[in-house]
Amino acid sequence: MIATRKTESAPRRRPRIQLLTVIALLGLCGSSVLAQTAADAGHNLPNPYDTAVRNWAALPDGRTWGSTAGIEIGPRNEVWAIDRCNVNSCDGSTLPPVHLLDMATGKPIKSIGAGLFVFPHGLHVDRDGNVWVSDAAASKDGTKGNQVIKLSPDGKVLMRLGTAGVAGGGPNHFNEPADVVTAPNGDIFVADGHSGQNPNAPPDYVTRVVRFSKDGKFIKEWGKLGAGPGEFRNPHALAIDSRGRLFVCDRANARMQIFDLDGKFLDQWSQFGRPSGIFIDKSDKLYAIDADSSAANHPGWKKGIRIGSAKDGKVTAFVPGHQTDNPDGAAGEGVIVDKAGNLYAAENTLRGLTKYAKR
Repeated sequence: MIATRKTESAPRRRPRIQLLTVIALLGLCGSSVLAQTAADAGHNLPNPYDTAVRNWAALPDGRTWGSTAGIEIGPRNEVWAIDRCNVNSCDGSTLPPVHLLDMATGKPIKSIGAGLFVFPHGLHVDRDGNVWVSDAAASKDGTKGNQVIKLSPDGKVLMRLGTAGVAGGGPNHFNEPADVVTAPNGDIFVADGHSGQNPNAPPDYVTRVVRFSKDGKFIKEWGKLGAGPGEFRNPHALAIDSRGRLFVCDRANARMQIFDLDGKFLDQWSQFGRPSGIFIDKSDKLYAIDADSSAANHPGWKKGIRIGSAKDGKVTAFVPGHQTDNPDGAAGEGVIVDKAGNLYAAENTLRGLTKYAKR
């Protein structure tokens, strides 16, 4: 209709064009997308948590936490977390990087995964209590990394996906896999392409979501580098809601994308900032942690945890990030919630784990 009215004067056309543009923009992401902008980024919403308890959890032998992006809660309300071997890499280390922690005290119960990982990143505990870790880098000697490894709770390797130390696409390789999650039927979903956030990433950089059967057989993949629906710039974290929808934290595009489990694009939400981690509880309450927003890359948005609904996308609470010497502050990259409603965050910049007690 607009194309047929080119002879209309500008003063008469502008209001109609603006109205149609607004309607079109609102329709692009579905009616559930909220019109939260940089001027209303959820920062004035209530914070239902008391002061954060930094360094909540201890490591074996009192050693120092390295960087982490992975924290998960298991089927028996147990806490698992990743430590990148006291620093930000496990390449060449003999330390076990995956830890089971006492929920009440934060003390270590056991540690697993020694010698298996280079850059342990994503962490998932399935319904049987098995532990899945995505390894988002390759070792210097090319013998480890770029894999997803499934472990028993005692650390026995049960499955490997990808080719150790080799980056790539297709069914047999990963390109810096950032996270992994399993569906109720056991199918496995992997967020692949961590460095897609790099503005210098080449157009053919492999970044996607990959689906496997529960026994590790390749089913399908979708996505490529870009900012359109179904495209990614760093699919960083995954979660599945009660309706069987897959939520992908498309961090560098400052949005979540929502798909069905066959990869059909359903919606995209920008009201949760630049999400690095996501947790959806049994009632579909959604917790998204933003470790990445800054005045430079996302003006007007702050780091912290935005809490809302996976059903309609409404954000109802905001937990601010940590104050640091950096004016942008800091926040973790992974987030979970226990049965009592307490929050736990895996800290990449500040390192260690933070507990936020429910008021």
